[in-house]
Amino acid sequence: MRGGGIVTDRGTPGTSGGPLVTSGRRDDLLFVAIAAVTGLAVTVFNTLNVVDDRARVGRPIPVWEPAVWEGTSVIVLLCLLPVVMWATRRAWPSRAAVVQLAAIHLATFLAIFLVHVTVMGLLRSAIYGLAGATYEPLQPLRDWPYELRQDLPIYVAVVLFYVAWTKLRRSGGTTAAPDRNRLEVRDGARRIYVPVDEIDWIEAAGNYVELHRAAGSLLHRSSLAEMERQLAGRDFVRIHRSRLVRRSAVRQVETKPSGDFVVRLSRGGELAGSRRYRRPLLEP
Repeated sequence: MRGGGIVTDRGTPGTSGGPLVTSGRRDDLLFVAIAAVTGLAVTVFNTLNVVDDRARVGRPIPVWEPAVWEGTSVIVLLCLLPVVMWATRRAWPSRAAVVQLAAIHLATFLAIFLVHVTVMGLLRSAIYGLAGATYEPLQPLRDWPYELRQDLPIYVAVVLFYVAWTKLRRSGGTTAAPDRNRLEVRDGARRIYVPVDEIDWIEAAGNYVELHRAAGSLLHRSSLAEMERQLAGRDFVRIHRSRLVRRSAVRQVETKPSGDFVVRLSRGGELAGSRRYRRPLLEP
């Protein structure tokens, strides 16, 4: 619904768009590809180191064994990489409160760690079985202190590199800061530059978002998460899984007994807010 009234979720696509979703997904895929190449290099390097170290102490080992140890670990971590990227987008350092950021990443890390050591052990056991050997599938889980010391720095490094990578790609690979005061919205051959301060709220609309402003609404090809990330630090806050609002456009917030709330805008109209997003909106 446009204008006044409580807004409902919609999935209707539009005709105008921009490069945000396409380029964002492409950048994420490139990040995963770089991580995969790095993981392959680490696997080869560590495997050769183990073989050489064992040979030096008179305990030679077939190369396939350390290759399985390192390879299964890297493969599982690569499969879990999108989860780390998702958590980083949800708790972006420039906009998330420190406590909230730490809680999200701690929960994500612990979940990833448990999946990593469990699946890694099962994969090793299966591969050893095919080779006519044995491997205790719960061995990595039993060695959890060691595995934890290995996984924690990796998780932190991935988060930091992903943040740096995203910022670098968003700026076009240059040190020049992008124009954060305007959004470029494409409508066929036309390009419309919308001042950020003119946008009152933003609503998800399938593969698009709808930019609501006094001059009228515009459809922009982007995800709401991408818009939230792009507008970090620009007075926008999420109030629902499908909408963002500019704080300075809010006239009143009315909380319901359920914990959900209604946002009344200075220019008229009401937006429904979900209780899980009430605290960020009300924070000073």
